[in-house]
Amino acid sequence: MTSIAPLVDQFQRRITYLRLSVTDRCDLRCSYCMPERMTFLPRKDVLSLEELHELALGFIARGIRKIRLTGGEPLVRRDMVELVQALGRKIGDGLDELTLTTNGTRLAEFADDLAAAGVRRVNVSLDTLDRAAFQRLARRDSLPQVLEGLQAAREAGLAVKINAVALKGINEHELPEMIAWAHGQGHEITLIEVMPLGEVEEDRFDHYLPLLAVREQLEARWTLRESDHRTGGPARYFDIAETGGRLGLITPLTQNFCEGCNRIRVTATGQLFACLGGSEQVDLRAALRSGEPQAALSRALDAAMRIKPERHHFTIEEPGAAPALSRHMSMTGG
Repeated sequence: MTSIAPLVDQFQRRITYLRLSVTDRCDLRCSYCMPERMTFLPRKDVLSLEELHELALGFIARGIRKIRLTGGEPLVRRDMVELVQALGRKIGDGLDELTLTTNGTRLAEFADDLAAAGVRRVNVSLDTLDRAAFQRLARRDSLPQVLEGLQAAREAGLAVKINAVALKGINEHELPEMIAWAHGQGHEITLIEVMPLGEVEEDRFDHYLPLLAVREQLEARWTLRESDHRTGGPARYFDIAETGGRLGLITPLTQNFCEGCNRIRVTATGQLFACLGGSEQVDLRAALRSGEPQAALSRALDAAMRIKPERHHFTIEEPGAAPALSRHMSMTGG
């Protein structure tokens, strides 16, 4: 596909990274992410496999070089592997990298297929290695399946990065152990501050753990050296001398990272959100279902570049405060 005009926002940031959600559904119910009785979208509202593929091709034509497939949990979608296979054929032909974020519960089933389709690394969300704590946090007893999935990913040749949300009073005491375990397994690990998205039963303020404080605690234990390693995402990386591994920190609340943002997100219903922390959006589903989908899609992407904000404004200021945005992370895509 011949490249047209690249995607450049009003702050002259080149947009090269798409996070594309294929479903809002998930087989876990992590307490900081969604309520136990979560209401998911009607299936008729979700983009078809063909629409997701056409959408991705339209982005690649405008200079998107990296696509991460997300959810919800992307591997609960039945035709997910077909989409991965179709997009995998674009690697080296406009696309540099195809990855996905998963909770790992179904990774053992799909790791070989993902690797065969051209995926080289996956991000696995895992907040604790304690089975009882996992069950309390995810409201499902699925840690054994996640660990099995991680083993399958390694055997399939997939590089793994663990994503762990740092939660005060829940897993903060376990973070050094998780880092050492991940590095011992040959995985990278990134810690993330809890994000105030969507209504949940618990108050996120109670569990908000600033990563600047976590970094100080880790530096009292280990030697952390800043790394120039980048993956295109918002993490800042450190090499830990004692473990021989790499640690990422994502700090949407304590250390804004928006100046170099190269990302946009599209929901499973085709809504483009120009910023995870903003309400600015463009309806790509309407463009796809118009009489001239590619032309309409290109115009919609131009509109998205005009509305992309300079930065997000996440805060967790006081107990009981409403979330920064009403939509859940599973709706937007991780």
